[in-house]
Amino acid sequence: MYKWAKPKICSEDLEGAVKLPASGVKTSCPPCNPGFFKTSNSTCQPCPYGSYSNGSDCTHCPAGTEPAVGFEYKWWNTLPTNMETTVLSGINFEYKGMTGWEVAGDHIYTAAGASDNDFMILTLVVPGFRPPQSVMADTENKEVARITFVFETLCSVNCELYFMVGVNSRTNTPVETWKGSKGKQSYTYIIEENTTTSFTWAFQRTTFHEASRKYTNDVAKIYSINVTNVTNGVASYCRPCALEASDVGSSCTSCPAGYYIDRDSGTSHSCPPNTILKAHQPYGVQACVPCGPGTKNNKIHSLCYNDCIFSRNTPTRTFNYNFSALANTVTLAGGPSFTSKGLKYFHHFTLSLCGNQGRKMSVCTDNVTDLRIPEGESGFSKSITAYVCQAVIIPPEVTGYKAGVSSQPVSLADRLIGVTTDMTLDGITSPAELFHPESLGIPDVIFFYRSNDVTQSCSSGRSTTIHVRCSPQKTVPGSLSLPGTCSDGTCDGCNFHFLWESAAACPLCSVADYHAIVSSCVAGIQKTTYVWREPKICSGGISLPEQRVTICKTIDFWLKVGISAGTCAAILLTVLTCYFWKTNQKLEYKYSKLVMNATLKDCDLPAADSCAIMEGEDVEDDLIFTSKKSFFGKIKSFSSKSLILLPGWNAVVQPQLTATSAS
Repeated sequence: MYKWAKPKICSEDLEGAVKLPASGVKTSCPPCNPGFFKTSNSTCQPCPYGSYSNGSDCTHCPAGTEPAVGFEYKWWNTLPTNMETTVLSGINFEYKGMTGWEVAGDHIYTAAGASDNDFMILTLVVPGFRPPQSVMADTENKEVARITFVFETLCSVNCELYFMVGVNSRTNTPVETWKGSKGKQSYTYIIEENTTTSFTWAFQRTTFHEASRKYTNDVAKIYSINVTNVTNGVASYCRPCALEASDVGSSCTSCPAGYYIDRDSGTSHSCPPNTILKAHQPYGVQACVPCGPGTKNNKIHSLCYNDCIFSRNTPTRTFNYNFSALANTVTLAGGPSFTSKGLKYFHHFTLSLCGNQGRKMSVCTDNVTDLRIPEGESGFSKSITAYVCQAVIIPPEVTGYKAGVSSQPVSLADRLIGVTTDMTLDGITSPAELFHPESLGIPDVIFFYRSNDVTQSCSSGRSTTIHVRCSPQKTVPGSLSLPGTCSDGTCDGCNFHFLWESAAACPLCSVADYHAIVSSCVAGIQKTTYVWREPKICSGGISLPEQRVTICKTIDFWLKVGISAGTCAAILLTVLTCYFWKTNQKLEYKYSKLVMNATLKDCDLPAADSCAIMEGEDVEDDLIFTSKKSFFGKIKSFSSKSLILLPGWNAVVQPQLTATSAS
């Protein structure tokens, strides 16, 4: 059946106008969306729980698997029952009884509308969510589901496509906006609350308030919408699950926290140390993702965190850090900015660096709704919890309220990537020239974070780096600063950078950070004092050793010892000299006596045993020397054993000496 699209903005009576094709021509029915099956009357009905389909027939899930329930729309033959479309006036914001989006087989597109500045509204309502039965609830990772859609915009002017999310029938909150023509692309939004949720797409061709239709060819198209973990949803496939044996057979059960599912056996296995588990795909050991440098996993393997402890190794020593004094939440306000009307506002940042078992401690709130609600009535304020978040603060003097207005909270850091001294990690770069250079020779310790929010300009999500710098003169907690060239913390809207200077960021003190000063010996006592090296570039760690006192000897003492030793040596040398002189005198006397006996008889030689004085005999005869020699000359003559004889005595003395030597 064919009918004119409403509102009808053409004339079929004019020459050359296209006529409506004849209705009633039978063609092959288009396929149903995944998870639905075709009935006998060519309508699409959902498959019962425990089965799946690709859009034709339902098939029961094999043993050891469970259905992956959700909604997947990729065929647009009729508008799904949980979706509705309308037109909102861009002038008086009233709903019109018109269709805003039209189905077109493989996509759904925006209709013409009453005027170009009308909002073409498409709304999808989901009653609730539930995680897979085989996945444990994670208190840290709050993802309960996700919605992914593929879209395209074709515009000739400044058109805009809005994506909004409403919780429990509250006012829709804009999540993302695309301006101008956008090629075919995909967008994913993480759902963190299990409640009735509405997703709204609104397309406006132009913002000009003109009741005309000049840009009807400007359209927005949605090709597919996929919502996971929907309560009472349908399944397009079945996934393996953890098996639990019972009396009626094996059934799916949930694995303990931090355990993955083995596809072959259906059993649960714990992830290796320093890894985290992908909650939305806990199948196989490859689902356990390693943690980054300087981080470790929590008990349930749901996130990687830093416990405020860090070590850096160098060829000469190891630097240990303890950032526990920086674990508390801190805030920082950027420089003032002004709107086109001159109203002042600030970008306010809240940071939580490390510790707390990986829990996100920074909270940014949107309290605009609360301030407008009369006193005594409860309102709804949106808050975001992250490692680093940002909000826009309008001071009280501008708004007229007693308190300042906090709005537009944004998460800048949802997960910690790693801690290192390198400038680049996992595709995130923190240029050194963003901040003034450090002067102590200690490199900055950099914390790298990523955000889950994927925006139009940040296709990979936002990222944040925090430089933690040692500054001994800045007491705890120190000071935070933004890059000098980027007053709002970012130069591109996607990568944010902060500098945290504090004495608590210095390495822990070790034995290499102090030296000993030894005093002179005074009154037999010497003191050793330990002092820190200057400049002191450490904090905490070990303390200075106590002053050490030792007993020492003065110079006077060693002088006395030297004089005494010299005196003793002199006396010993004198005694030895006298001893050798006396011995030499006796030998000389024996020699002289032998010479004198040789002169008694020229022919008769005395007996061999009476030619010399024996030991113990007294010598009383006077000695007559043929020549006089000095004392040293005598010693020399004795040592060389040379004899000096009178002329003509050689024949007499030589035999006698030979006999004496023999005796």
